[in-house]
Amino acid sequence: MKIAIVGYGRMGHAVESALIARGHTVSAVVEPAGSTDAPADVYGEVSGTSLAGCDVAIEFSLGEAVVSNARAYAETGCPAVVGTTGWTYQLDEVRTTVETSDIGFVYGSNFSIGAHIFLAVSRYAASLVRNIEDYDLLIHEMHHKQKKDSPSGTALTLAQSVLDVVPRKRRIETGRLDRAPEPDELHVSSSRVGWVPGTHTLTMDSAADTIEVRHQARSRGGFALGAVLAAEWIIGKSGLYSVESFVQALLHEDQGE
Repeated sequence: MKIAIVGYGRMGHAVESALIARGHTVSAVVEPAGSTDAPADVYGEVSGTSLAGCDVAIEFSLGEAVVSNARAYAETGCPAVVGTTGWTYQLDEVRTTVETSDIGFVYGSNFSIGAHIFLAVSRYAASLVRNIEDYDLLIHEMHHKQKKDSPSGTALTLAQSVLDVVPRKRRIETGRLDRAPEPDELHVSSSRVGWVPGTHTLTMDSAADTIEVRHQARSRGGFALGAVLAAEWIIGKSGLYSVESFVQALLHEDQGE
């Protein structure tokens, strides 16, 4: 396939390596307006010119550009995989754009297949202690110091899944606690340091013992590979898909279902 890379930062470079390793070709590299530090074919907005000849676009760019980029994908008939964060408050607008076209559009905050297996295992583990009040629960995530959002999208996804299966936890608290947490609060804490690609931990703690479920990314390669696999998967499909839908389809396919 010929793939356009939208956003050529650390993730864009990792995507390039992953798609070349799988035998694909980079048709264009597009950098958002104002981001001229990285080499690119096009600086500025995604357009029909920059998408010419591409089979699919993979975007790890700026949240404020996703809506206009989605319009460009729809107008040119180019499917897209979007791992950009910080834009889902505009999801309805993107949904309308996608659903009035024939393109496929996959979006999510984490394209690591291993991370999604971690989310599934964590949800199941939390469900096991739902009726055992001796176990309190905590989520902690650690990322590199360049990461702008806190907590991570993956941590918030995990937190919501815990609330779904543990009725006594009804609220997510992401701030600093200078007090004892309320019994119905699930505390989600964050750390930013160095070059950590990403570590997420679900802790279930009682007076007797501690149970932890952890996912630790070693590099951005896992996120990039997942995005390339999603790009291969979305070809020939139309509509808006979450990364969770893609991963479920991939895992079921591997199991022959």
